Amino acid sequence: MEEGKDKTIDSKYIQQHLANERTYLAWVRTSITIIGVGFLITNLHFTTLTNEFATGDILAKIIGLASILVGIITLALTTISYFRKGKDINVDRFTFSRILIVFLTTLLMLIFLIFGAYYLVVWKII
Repeated sequence: MEEGKDKTIDSKYIQQHLANERTYLAWVRTSITIIGVGFLITNLHFTTLTNEFATGDILAKIIGLASILVGIITLALTTISYFRKGKDINVDRFTFSRILIVFLTTLLMLIFLIFGAYYLVVWKII
């Protein structure tokens, strides 16, 4: 059998495809972590605090729901990005993921702001 006869276009860029896959798996872990943090905050709030914080209850629910939604959105967007990058690698083209990064950063910053408001309310700072 001739050497290289069974090679595909993907074989030409093995290192880039493997790096793309590692990046995708890191985003999958990140989305799982985002969801997990939302569950953690919500569960800690409702199992350790009394019901004297009505605003805290609302914020804890918002944090839990927002974390789930952002985790799902992160997973969906990074899956789309993974396949687009795979195609771009095969045609030897690179496009920077500006929109994806800005969008996900904005969503996470909103969750962090809600975290901040939650702690201000629960610790009676405001």
